[in-house]
Amino acid sequence: MKNRLTCIMLCAMVTVLSVTGCVHNDKNPVLRTSAYKEFITVDVYDEFANYQGIQSGWFAKVVKDRFNMELNIIAPNISGGDAVMQTRAAMGSLGDLLVVNTANGKFNTMVDAGLVMDCTGFIKDKDIMKKYGDAISKTNKLAGNKGIYGFPNSISSQGATEPSEIIDPTFGPYIRWDYYKKLGYPEMENLDDFLDVLGKMQKLARKEEGCNDIYAISLFRAWDDNMMNNAKQIACMYGYDEMGFVLSKADGSDCQNIIDSDSIYVKVLEFFNKANERGLLDPGSASQNYDTWLLKYQAGKVLYSPWPWVGQSMFNTTGNKEKGKGFKIAPVKDMEIFSFGCWPDGDSARVIAIGSSAKDPQRMADFIDWLYSPEGMQLNGQANGAAGPLGLTWEIGADGKPALTEFGKRALPNNYIEVPEEYGGGNWNAGISALNFRALSLNNIDPVTGKTYNYLCWESTINNEDNALEKDWKEKMGADTAVEYLEQHDMLLIAPGANYFTDVEDANITTVRERCKSMVIKYSWEIIFVPASDFKAYLKEMQDMVQALGYDDVYEVDLKNAKDQVSARRAYAKKYPPAAG
Repeated sequence: MKNRLTCIMLCAMVTVLSVTGCVHNDKNPVLRTSAYKEFITVDVYDEFANYQGIQSGWFAKVVKDRFNMELNIIAPNISGGDAVMQTRAAMGSLGDLLVVNTANGKFNTMVDAGLVMDCTGFIKDKDIMKKYGDAISKTNKLAGNKGIYGFPNSISSQGATEPSEIIDPTFGPYIRWDYYKKLGYPEMENLDDFLDVLGKMQKLARKEEGCNDIYAISLFRAWDDNMMNNAKQIACMYGYDEMGFVLSKADGSDCQNIIDSDSIYVKVLEFFNKANERGLLDPGSASQNYDTWLLKYQAGKVLYSPWPWVGQSMFNTTGNKEKGKGFKIAPVKDMEIFSFGCWPDGDSARVIAIGSSAKDPQRMADFIDWLYSPEGMQLNGQANGAAGPLGLTWEIGADGKPALTEFGKRALPNNYIEVPEEYGGGNWNAGISALNFRALSLNNIDPVTGKTYNYLCWESTINNEDNALEKDWKEKMGADTAVEYLEQHDMLLIAPGANYFTDVEDANITTVRERCKSMVIKYSWEIIFVPASDFKAYLKEMQDMVQALGYDDVYEVDLKNAKDQVSARRAYAKKYPPAAG
């Protein structure tokens, strides 16, 4: 490992350069000459990225124009997993920029190993510190750092108990509403009814499309960690989210051991097993990657989506919506969907940082500062729901209000539409930022427009969303948005947005965890494809196997962390209540 580099040493080596500005007209951004004379390739070690390689397209042009650099995304999600970090750490450098998960003290360990830079000297006079310095300082104090090493995700101007989602919750039963409508909007009391309806939808879809490769449910393995990630998504429909091997309820009322026979996790595995028995589960699930999985939604081959930004983003094109076709959330009466509350001090579970061996640390600091600016949110935040480039996807009308352009209506959120060459060319989807880091909450007000960063909340968007799909959903559900419907029916369970770090984990616990989670994932995938009569036997084998490996010791650590997180959430709920009115 390299010894920790100090900011004082680096300041002596680096000439501070200022970020260039830009001016806009209604049609196209006109950039001043970049102040950065040397073109560089920036290695971005990003644990949340779903793309690996050189960032391309319109966002790449933005980064090139403003910073004279390109982003080389290194994504453990795509290839190598934890081994990527171990290999790069052994070489003394993770990358120039780091976007990392802080769970289990990982970020603290990176700092202690000298892999992350204290960038106080590079950032102290920037707008990011003037506007969000308190949140940044709290994140670093929680991590036990004297200095500024990491910058939190999703800093919010709203109360901790207000939902961070504006239109659609992060989790939920998003299904092909057009087929659900043709079935007569059948009521669903629970998961069993939900599966029955999916079965009827699959039968109808195959008949209408004339093909037998349409499945109610499709899965992928890439995001598995302590458990099978796709199984956790349905647990989130019932108010739970993970803390290691614990599923903790948003309101702090319950913490479950995932391997317990009556846990929500095991219930979901049984749900998938039943789906497979009925021929409703895509048989390619265990072998396909994330990209292949996404393309099936685009092609209309899958009927249920666990997240709005998959089914809706990939299939709900303007043309499909005008025909009444697309994904929308459907009501399962016993659900109480987990919702992340806003993070007044930022979400410290995901941070962006500068690597200790960065080629140009001042430029990296300038880039991070830009990510938290209005333009940075519009452009980098587009992957999460912001509007994208002014002049291309949106404009400010004669009334002074923001509105999507015709191109924006066709391209957003991530459709495959050709981009004009002056904006970088290529297709819109391929050009979206691959960082998967949202500096500020989309609920925050963009000072450029006076409206939220989320274009779906603009008056112009709401008033123009008059397609057949939206009209039918709103009429049937009696609400304008999914969040509104869920709040009306007490189906949204909000976890207050608390800035929280787990402690550095004992090395022995980490070793046991790695062995146990490999077994949990292995058996979880096997158990959903075995005959239903073998389900309990496979479950017992998994339980016995992981407990023999020392699972209970790891579970106790996770349970303590889950309870500590509950305490932090309750403290934040009290400290940051909803704004009056």
